[in-house]
Order: sequence, then C-alpha cells, then structure tokens
Amino acid sequence: MADNAHTPVRNSGRRPALALAALLFPMGVLHFVMPKPFDAIVPKALPGEPRNYTYASGVAELGVATALVIPRTRSLGGRLAALLFLAVLPANVQMAADALGNKKASQLFKIGTVLRLPLQIPLITQALKVSRSARNS
Repeated sequence: MADNAHTPVRNSGRRPALALAALLFPMGVLHFVMPKPFDAIVPKALPGEPRNYTYASGVAELGVATALVIPRTRSLGGRLAALLFLAVLPANVQMAADALGNKKASQLFKIGTVLRLPLQIPLITQALKVSRSARNS
C-alpha cells in the first residue's frame, strides 16, 4: 500500500468553490421566495418586467452554484461565477443609488450598499482562481 501522507495534493479549488456556492445558492433561492427586494434593484434602464430579471438571475445563481459544487464542471462554474458577479454589478449600483437618494433609509444601510460595491472585485478574482485551480487539477 502506498504512503500518500507525503504526496502533495493539488489545490482543486474545492473549498473556495464550495464557499462561493454557499453564497450563491441561498441567494438564488431568495430570488424566488422573496422576489420583491430583487425586483426593486433591477436597473430601470433595462427593458421589460423586473420580475423576469429577478427570476433569470435566481436561475443563474442556482445553476452556477451547482456547477461550482460538481468537480467536473467546477472550472466552468468559476468562469460563470465571475461573469455573474459582473452581471449583477449594475443591480448593486442601482441599490446603492436608490439607498443614497432615500431619505428614509438609515445611514448604516446607505454605507453598507456603497461599501458592498468594491466587494465584487474579490468575488470575481476568487471565482477566476477557482476556475484556474479546477483546470490544473
């Protein structure tokens, strides 16, 4: 029997992939269970009904989370996650703009929506790292 204790194990990006999936899956579910808050942040410049975008992004989040969990599709899932984080950025910008213009919104909420915007960068870079790690394993 071979001793695998000293054999280096490639980082397949499993933990970061599962962490991203753990973020995306519940958010995807929320798009269907509580769609109104998501409808409200769909940029007004987009044509059609906000609910359609809410459901489409919910499906995308569930699909990407699933791709991240399955080792064979993890590399693709990482690339799709990066694209998804880019795609939802306009909604996050809309949310921050709406909060800043809302006199009833708390200062803490306003600050939170603005500070959330740069967090897209590490999410995108982590998703790309997951994709590269999965390809190299």
